[in-house]
Amino acid sequence: QSTAHWVMSMGARPVMVPSPFGDTARGDVGVEDYARWLDGLVMHGGADVWPGSYGEEPLRPEWSGDRARDEYDIALVRAFEAADKPVFGICRGLQLINVAHGGTLYQDISTQKPGALTHRDADAYDLNFHEVDIVPGTRLAHLLNEPRHKINSVHHQGIKDLAPGFVVEATSPDDGVIEAIRHAGDAWVAAVQWHPEFHFPSLGVVDDSPLLRDFLDAAQAARKA
Repeated sequence: QSTAHWVMSMGARPVMVPSPFGDTARGDVGVEDYARWLDGLVMHGGADVWPGSYGEEPLRPEWSGDRARDEYDIALVRAFEAADKPVFGICRGLQLINVAHGGTLYQDISTQKPGALTHRDADAYDLNFHEVDIVPGTRLAHLLNEPRHKINSVHHQGIKDLAPGFVVEATSPDDGVIEAIRHAGDAWVAAVQWHPEFHFPSLGVVDDSPLLRDFLDAAQAARKA
């Protein structure tokens, strides 16, 4: 709901897309139908990505992720890209987009990347913060102006190998964890590792409204195309 409310903050009308897959599926409505109808796609946060989605076995049972959701999410990303509609990812959404395009993940940053910051604190949850450095010359740098920003951090997985065709737009300054990516080609696909829907001015965090405005402008352009 919080992600839908963030999208609604600028007057957009979010639609929750049901999965057309599974034992109870009926009819022939598919993700391609939603991609033609809607103007853009927001991939929100949630469960871990299944390691099998990027060719690995789970290192621990609790990191097995959600295979069914991965298949649904990847199908959505591919359908919206094929329809030339913008795709924006949040947290798991960034990881899923990276995997959907051939990248890999750290199954657990704290054990696979020695010296990393605490990117997820179960007690603090969305009130766990750190800074990010915006890569100069990127679209994100143009949108946010300042080179360093405070963001929340609610993830224990993250990008290990960046997907081909993508560029890094932000990193964690102390450990190099990738915090934002964007497709380098014609497709409008971008994602952040933090949760803009949990960002409020009173927290002293980055103003994410330029990111939402940029996505909605791309969605409006896709509608007119």
